[in-house]
Amino acid sequence: MKQLLITLTFCYSFLSFSQGTQLLRQPTLHNDDVVFVYANDLWKASVSGGNAIRLTSDEGYESSPHFSKDGKMIAFTAQYDGNVDVFVIPSQGGEPKRLTYHPGGDFVQGWTPDGKILFRSGRESQPTMTSKFFTISLDGGLPKALDIPRAAYGEMSSDGKHLVYTPITGWDAEWRNYRGGQAMPIWIVNMKTKDLIRTQQPTGERHLDPVWLNDIVYFMSERDYTMNIWSFNPSTKEEKQITFHKKFDVKSLDASADKIVYEQGGYLHVYNPSTGNTSQLNITVNGDLNFYREKWSNVLGRDLSNPNVSPTGKRAIFEHRGEIFTVPKENGTWQNLTKSPGVADRAPIWSPKGDKVAWFSDKSGEYQLMIADQNGQNTYAIKLPNPTFYFKPDWSPDGKHIAYTDTHYNIWIVNLESKSTKIVATDSYAHPNRSMNPVWSPDSKWIAFANKFGHSILKLPLNKRTDYLDPQPEPDSVRQLSISDSVLQLYGVTKKNLEANGVMHTLCVELQEYS
Repeated sequence: MKQLLITLTFCYSFLSFSQGTQLLRQPTLHNDDVVFVYANDLWKASVSGGNAIRLTSDEGYESSPHFSKDGKMIAFTAQYDGNVDVFVIPSQGGEPKRLTYHPGGDFVQGWTPDGKILFRSGRESQPTMTSKFFTISLDGGLPKALDIPRAAYGEMSSDGKHLVYTPITGWDAEWRNYRGGQAMPIWIVNMKTKDLIRTQQPTGERHLDPVWLNDIVYFMSERDYTMNIWSFNPSTKEEKQITFHKKFDVKSLDASADKIVYEQGGYLHVYNPSTGNTSQLNITVNGDLNFYREKWSNVLGRDLSNPNVSPTGKRAIFEHRGEIFTVPKENGTWQNLTKSPGVADRAPIWSPKGDKVAWFSDKSGEYQLMIADQNGQNTYAIKLPNPTFYFKPDWSPDGKHIAYTDTHYNIWIVNLESKSTKIVATDSYAHPNRSMNPVWSPDSKWIAFANKFGHSILKLPLNKRTDYLDPQPEPDSVRQLSISDSVLQLYGVTKKNLEANGVMHTLCVELQEYS
């Protein structure tokens, strides 16, 4: 694959609204000051809103800031000099000071009552004990391990008598409504007696990111199938739901003397336990953000995704960083069809004649199907029902329909003339490996796809009943198929007599024989 020199703009959402700048993350709070992460740097603003000031500017990322008890220092995790370590910086700004030097990653969790920094590290890891907590002084020196066998996320109580934490990290914190073995409760241990109590998990849900406030533990839970803030009283064992967000999860939280700050829906919010009120912070970030600047990039073939060759074989279409490009096979030049910074354009395909292209775009706020001439001109959108994420579009050979899948394991067909859509199949077995991948037959009357129960389903785009034919292959033996009469004849049927009966059939075909 030849290299391409392409003009790009960074697609981070740096958008200012009346509510302030979005994508503010991992907040920490002290009195009326809030520090947060934006574009991998630390920023500080007032809880009353307004413009933020930048505290760090290194090319390496900074994360997990935590105010010291007196508010004079900020401890944070930083990827400087090729390693992930613990750093501190004055809360008014200044030179970051490195405190740890181990080649493994060290991740800040907070502060101890005596002014040391609490962090997580795998430097003493062993089987079943992947990480534990350590403390280190502002003066540096050797870190000291807590006498807790393993720990991941948590912090000390204000008197240092208790530690609240989760014992392990999760490999996919964004997996919504996960109920597997890594869904852990919050552990609260007495540091002297080692007595342990745990939060309850009535639905087997995850509990994450615990903090202390006035001897009450606040944590994140998706018990109501959205990650919200809950409280737990270690003395009475009483649990209470604090926030009731429905659309977007709470992502992280921190507590100060009398309030809680948290990240949700791209914004920062403050909760006051004494009043029960929650308010969204109106903070604006105005930085130079040099990664946002339009620039030239040398793009390699491995950086391109979702390739599709034109019917003539003279050009190919690709997706790269949210833009759609076509590239000549030999002579000519590349072309950016979308030129849409801040928009995610995905999964481009050619029409059967090669005169048009289609792709998914979230330019409107939700993904739509875009149709354009092969040079990107005369673009129009087709609104798709049930907004979600869409995958694997395939254009029918007669040019009249496009089939695609969605994140709910449905196969849809859109009529390009009427712009109407309908579901023609659903896989009832959800799995991260999306293998339905609809493929049209040459006559545009059938669609082949694979499902996780081991069937390759051949369907007419009509709402008819389904018959099942044996023998059935083993699960996962079928992936993606092309339709041919020889496949049908294997089972003693033809497309013609299936159509005449108005029946949709499920055909089980061995991949190694018909691929």
